[in-house]
Amino acid sequence: MFLVKSFEFTVEERIYKNVENRDLKLYIFNPQNLLLDRTAILFFHGGSYVKSDRTPLAFEHHAELYASKGIVAICVDYRTTNDTEAFSPLYAISDAKSSIQWVRQHHQELGVNSNKIIICGASSGGFTVLCSVLVKDVFELEGDYTNNIPDALVMFNPGVDGVEVLNRLFPELSDKAENLSPLHNIVSDLPPLILFIGTDDIIYGSNKEFYEKWIEYGNQCTFHTYEGMSHGFFNYGTFDNKPFKETNEEIEKFMKTLGLL
Repeated sequence: MFLVKSFEFTVEERIYKNVENRDLKLYIFNPQNLLLDRTAILFFHGGSYVKSDRTPLAFEHHAELYASKGIVAICVDYRTTNDTEAFSPLYAISDAKSSIQWVRQHHQELGVNSNKIIICGASSGGFTVLCSVLVKDVFELEGDYTNNIPDALVMFNPGVDGVEVLNRLFPELSDKAENLSPLHNIVSDLPPLILFIGTDDIIYGSNKEFYEKWIEYGNQCTFHTYEGMSHGFFNYGTFDNKPFKETNEEIEKFMKTLGLL
């Protein structure tokens, strides 16, 4: 048992789902502007589906940054292995679908344009988000999901090879791993994507393959590599925040090209 640290910034808490007496929350960083046509960005932390005292706070500095630019920024709490002994990544994927659906259903009260929703994920959070977009009609997920595909994707060193991820973390799902793998389920007409990866990251090769396959299917992807950087290089507080600043500058450019900032 551990205590989750408090956010350093003022956040609004909203429950987007209740599962087995567990309230799953969105931690909302509201901009000062009162516009009704704002972009929203939802952040999914990494951590190999294990909670720490930094989840779901891991992206709070990103969220504060984008809120200062007029975007409704949201840190998403989703289920991990700490919630149940019988945890499956399908639970997290279900939560990802639920969170974006909730934001779309409540877009007016949030002051958000329902066609301006970005999802950002890192590592296992990226795997979760990509599965929520790419894996369809294969597994039975909780809930009735409609309109849960984002308008753009931001990925930091995401897990993309489900065969590797599931064999390593959830071997009981190994026989279904290829069906639950972003790398093996890319199709056309997917949301625009920007992806960041360090060349020293153990999953650099699979990320590069994912990018190449993404554009092979006619999808838009901006692929940024960082020489000599390893997993998590982009986090606030690392390398004097140089990668944090550089990656966010690229994300802002990406948003502007899509009319989202």
